[in-house]
Amino acid sequence: MQLMNAIKKRKSVKRFSNKKPNWRKVIRAIDAARFSPAAGNQFAMKFIMISDKETIQKLAEASQQEFVRDAHFVVVAVSDDSKLERSYAERASRYSRQQAGAAIQNFLLAAEEQGLATIWVGHFVEDQIKTILGIPEKMVVEAFFPIGHETAIKGSEARKPELENILYFGKWGNKKMEPETRITSRNA
Repeated sequence: MQLMNAIKKRKSVKRFSNKKPNWRKVIRAIDAARFSPAAGNQFAMKFIMISDKETIQKLAEASQQEFVRDAHFVVVAVSDDSKLERSYAERASRYSRQQAGAAIQNFLLAAEEQGLATIWVGHFVEDQIKTILGIPEKMVVEAFFPIGHETAIKGSEARKPELENILYFGKWGNKKMEPETRITSRNA
């Protein structure tokens, strides 16, 4: 699959089929995360891959997200801000969040390319997740991702904003590129 196809095709999936994905595909998706940009080339992310159904059940409870129970795997993304604090002091947390977003996007696109279905879960009780998985207190649980194959039952498709509604040129509010060309999703 080409990159732009994966970007445009990727979606959040809450309904998983009974077919269990190959664990190697999940690991390949995680591997893609390490190629993301990192502040000062200091990669501060760790990932935990869970397949135990009892643990997945506990993650569903900690997030109050019932659909998580149906996942065959869950991948938890964790950051270690202290890795960046030595170089960036008070900016470490900001750079760590940026790095996490970039790493997670790589992971999501690689999962799509592997034919895996997932969704970004950001609502959870962090202390519960840390206790369930034995994550040290200093770490930051960024998000987690239930993984499976999409069921034949489709949910509603989320509409994406049109390019002309998110792009300005040179300064805030300027929608025209020099020379007077109006950019739209169709001519970009």
